[in-house]
Amino acid sequence: MLPKPPPRGPRTGFIYEPPYRIQGESVAGEHTVVQIPELGLNFDMGSCPRWALAAGVTAVSHGHMDHIGGLPYYFSQRNFQGMGTGTVVCPPSLVIPLRDMMKSWIGLERQQTPFELVGLAPGEEWELKPDIFLRPFATSHTVPSQGYSVIEKRKKLKAEFVGMAQEKLKSLRTEGTQITEIHEHVHVAYTGDTQLCPALMHPDVASAKVIVTECTFFAADERKRAGAGKHLHVEDLRSLLPVWESGCVIAIHLSRRSNIQLAREELDRFPEGKRVHILMDGPRNSARYEQQVHNAESREVES
Repeated sequence: MLPKPPPRGPRTGFIYEPPYRIQGESVAGEHTVVQIPELGLNFDMGSCPRWALAAGVTAVSHGHMDHIGGLPYYFSQRNFQGMGTGTVVCPPSLVIPLRDMMKSWIGLERQQTPFELVGLAPGEEWELKPDIFLRPFATSHTVPSQGYSVIEKRKKLKAEFVGMAQEKLKSLRTEGTQITEIHEHVHVAYTGDTQLCPALMHPDVASAKVIVTECTFFAADERKRAGAGKHLHVEDLRSLLPVWESGCVIAIHLSRRSNIQLAREELDRFPEGKRVHILMDGPRNSARYEQQVHNAESREVES
């Protein structure tokens, strides 16, 4: 009798929420890596699939192996393939341990892989692209942890100057009058691993266009397990979704024990659950994308 072939690896999850592609792989305790190509940004790096190399910046939420295990390979392969030095933004408490981790590879490989580490605390900002910033927010997990918001800052003319002639506005600027103000737009929020905490209801999360949230447990008898590991249970989403303005909430980090079909049924039990898409739910996400393609083609024909 012939032996069975090895099991297939997980397919990359993919959800399109214009203008962003959200793609990744996430299984609780095994690995999590999520990428938004349009931002050149990964969230966490529990493993390093080939597509993850394309993003030059990775924002790490905490130091558990299933969220940082792929970092050495990420740094090494970006250098090997001439893609530039990888940059990791992380909680300040992780900078020295991650630096020591990379130093340990020097003796093993007999070479030094270039890397860049940026310690960023909650409330601080780091410019990802012109006018677009990463801003961490504190979360509550079994180790020091934080989520990230991607925020665009736009200058806008103050209300009292709207309609004023350009020459007058120029004169006011010359005199030192501040005629503009900054408006912030939260494009993406990523929670990382966390239990329910006040930061998840902060405007930096609640007003995001897209929210990528862990939701590890779905079964009714797993509430205690979620509490012990400081993870979110589907019932926690019941209180978060009415606060979150996002029309696209993406659930990641499901446990192997969570059957995706049953998880979807749990989400469908409350009205706001329709806004939640499970990243690793390949069939449903594929059908959603095919419908998006069909709608786009129909609009093109009509125009």
